[in-house]
Amino acid sequence: MQSSTIDFAVTVIGPVLALLIMGNVLIRVKLINDDFVAMGSKLVFTIALPALLFLSISQADFSHAANPLLIGVGLVGTLGYFLLLMGLSHFMVSASDAKGVVTQGGFRANMGIIGLAYCANTYGNDGLAAASVYLGLVTILFNILSVFVLNFYQEGKRSLTKQLSGIAKNPLIIAICCALPFSYFNWSLPGIAVTTGEYFAQLTLPLALLCTGASLQFRSFSDDWFNISLSTLSKCVFYPLVLVALAYVVGLRGMPLGIVLLMAISPTAAASYVMVRSLGGDHRLAASIIAVTTLLSLPVTIVAFDLLASRNLL
Repeated sequence: MQSSTIDFAVTVIGPVLALLIMGNVLIRVKLINDDFVAMGSKLVFTIALPALLFLSISQADFSHAANPLLIGVGLVGTLGYFLLLMGLSHFMVSASDAKGVVTQGGFRANMGIIGLAYCANTYGNDGLAAASVYLGLVTILFNILSVFVLNFYQEGKRSLTKQLSGIAKNPLIIAICCALPFSYFNWSLPGIAVTTGEYFAQLTLPLALLCTGASLQFRSFSDDWFNISLSTLSKCVFYPLVLVALAYVVGLRGMPLGIVLLMAISPTAAASYVMVRSLGGDHRLAASIIAVTTLLSLPVTIVAFDLLASRNLL
């Protein structure tokens, strides 16, 4: 293993793993509780993370932050992979309420927390800005595809219009849309707005990772190991493999290729559990997929980074 890979494991993966473990330990020893996790997660989603995304994009060079090829790989690769995965799940997963859960868990990455943490630790502010724009557009696609596949298999429990309208009100998407004109036209923000926003932005990743670690559910595991394994293998291996291969074919190298890898290889998004539960799917299976992919994605990320770095692609 190269020294650069060891540095990556220590400086990028290490802090993420430490905060995830800390969150899980804190809730076990009752220094924090479910109410703290719920309110902390809400604070991250509605204020802190939107502030981080807005500042990182609005203060970035638009030509570097909005990379059309990078974004295109994320959108085209995700859509193509989703269609393939949905077809495979339809025939390989027997339980109707698990088909959509396995599909969503197999591609919907936790880019907003784990992925951004990886990119920020690896590439600094430039990587964070580019990853934020990528996140905004691919997240919209994630939500649309997740709503579609979960509704497709939940007869009599469809709320497609309501779910899609919720996407348009997503604070992360609103923050990114508001930030893009500032980046494109090089508008400046008042100093007090930047300073206040930075306070919230600096709160984002530590609090989000603590809450993610605390919310990992190991005691109520589903016993459906075939579907857990299928979704985990898809999310941690095949989805990032397809996106990185597509990025390589279209000529992405260096930081853009690294962003594709780090965003795609992040574990299944915690938001997938909330969506499954609200639409009446197998929520125990969804929680189990999140927990297993979170644990497995960390060593897989190190191995994948080492493979690309050893070939001088990053």
